[in-house]
Amino acid sequence: MGRAGRRAILERLAGLRTDWKLDFVVVNGENATSGAGLNASHARALLDAGADCLTLGDHAFDQKEMLSFIEQEPRIIRPLNYATQAPGKGARLFTAQNGRKVFVAQALGQVFMKKPFADPFSALDQVLKTAPRGGMADAVIVDFHAEATSEKMGMGHWLDGRASLVVGTHTHVPTSDTMILPKGTAFQSDAGMCGDYHSVIGMEKTEPLRRFVTGMVKERFTPANNEATLSGVYVETDDRTGAATKVCQIRVGGALSQSVPA
Repeated sequence: MGRAGRRAILERLAGLRTDWKLDFVVVNGENATSGAGLNASHARALLDAGADCLTLGDHAFDQKEMLSFIEQEPRIIRPLNYATQAPGKGARLFTAQNGRKVFVAQALGQVFMKKPFADPFSALDQVLKTAPRGGMADAVIVDFHAEATSEKMGMGHWLDGRASLVVGTHTHVPTSDTMILPKGTAFQSDAGMCGDYHSVIGMEKTEPLRRFVTGMVKERFTPANNEATLSGVYVETDDRTGAATKVCQIRVGGALSQSVPA
């Protein structure tokens, strides 16, 4: 989320990859550029910092250069169900640094979202058949970019046994429902944001509070820029089946209580 979130990734990710022996890292860059979308320069910086894959969201093309850049950079994926004519891809099979195959897919939710996106359940159902967990893919990661926790939890159960991890993004607040579902899929309703939590979901407090209190708009929202908490989800998987064997929340630095893998 904005400069503070980018700074947290640029300063910390390389060290965390080493300390935690991370094989593969997915970063959601949806709000990395001024809080709305992702430009090419910031995308390159996040990839250079240690991200293996960048996902987007409903603001995927707010930065217009992403319309062409996503076609040049296969490590960036946009939601499967964004639009039929949208550039780029919504899923891809990656090769991790250790040779393992990791399938990453993203979809947008429908509940409480401003745009009428296509059905994410059928979209993910079809694409996950192309790279089954424990078969073509050693691990399967699904970023479900959605507003409603009910829809996110429904997606977790829908994909239980087919994904290694289903993690929600979009609401900027980490949830406390981190768990492994009965068929071996790790789940968390929302990973939270890498951003300044002394804010209103990453924005400086003054303008959002004015709008809540008065109902009137005076200025544009501006991303908060104090120390960020790097938020996310850590998961370990079984090499044979792709099932999750361990999952925990990640919160490093900034205002939130800290949480790291044991």
